[in-house]
Amino acid sequence: MEQRHLGRTGLRVSRIGLGTLTWGRDTDEHDAADQLKVFWEAGGTLVDTADVYGGGEAEYLLGQLVERLVPRRDLIIATKAGSVPDPYRRFDGSRGHLLSALDESLERLGTDYVDLWQIHAFDSGTPLEETLHALDIAVSTGRARYAGVSNFCGWQLAKAATWQLASPGIRTRLASTQMEYSLLQRGVEREVLPAALDLGVGLLPSSPLGRGVLTGKYRHSTPSDSRGASEQMAPFVEPYLDEAAGRIVDAVATAAEGLATTTLEVALAWVRDRPGVVAPIIGARNAQQLTAALSVESLSLPDEICQALDDVSAPVHRYPDQDWSTL
Repeated sequence: MEQRHLGRTGLRVSRIGLGTLTWGRDTDEHDAADQLKVFWEAGGTLVDTADVYGGGEAEYLLGQLVERLVPRRDLIIATKAGSVPDPYRRFDGSRGHLLSALDESLERLGTDYVDLWQIHAFDSGTPLEETLHALDIAVSTGRARYAGVSNFCGWQLAKAATWQLASPGIRTRLASTQMEYSLLQRGVEREVLPAALDLGVGLLPSSPLGRGVLTGKYRHSTPSDSRGASEQMAPFVEPYLDEAAGRIVDAVATAAEGLATTTLEVALAWVRDRPGVVAPIIGARNAQQLTAALSVESLSLPDEICQALDDVSAPVHRYPDQDWSTL
């Protein structure tokens, strides 16, 4: 699998990442092991998790598989901290919480360091410089090799990345930002992606298949074994089952038919090769689904197909999202 630099750093990662959102909850140890082995054998290196996935079980499960199944040196392990199960405070970006969470993540993962440590979301209740100081401490103490953020809007990302660049050698440069990005969700193109490109921050798209909708599985009905049929996950999928999304999925299916490939591959190739994107994060239910996604490695979309998909899924960008001189 092709390797790409993570932002403006020397770290190289596979251009498809393996997500573990369902590990320890819907994905058991056997399926997780199969996925990790398939991913590694395909040349994948970037494995993304978080301290809250499965209540910590995703990290623990990954830790049980590393070394026993795949050498630690062959993986780029990324995790996150900052989300908390508190109805009154969804995110805690305080230095104390973040560093404690990192230590607990390392224990569950069974490793001395993570390759990429990410702030899971912006915490408006904590000064940003305090949150970012936790990243500096994590890197300077060797508990994390690189640092990033997740779910920061445009101004939040720009402020954080600029703050870190203001004192080179003292503060840790942001390597990445993880955001939802797909043909069904192009909101990052308004401000997040331009900021990331300008500041040298690599984008790691989550839900690159539109929460599964871009595979085409929901075109005519909702499969009984899909996330859309799950009581827990149905609200996650439902926003992308409207008429507008249906037109985009139909266009992807038409492109796939013309290229003699699958809707999954077309949708994934589109987001993988967008400017600023480093590695879409794929969350599969089993090894068979993951294998189907990894087959995209050999696909590059023709310019005409990319333009057609751009046109059918184009979000509305008006003032002040666009350059004022063009309006």
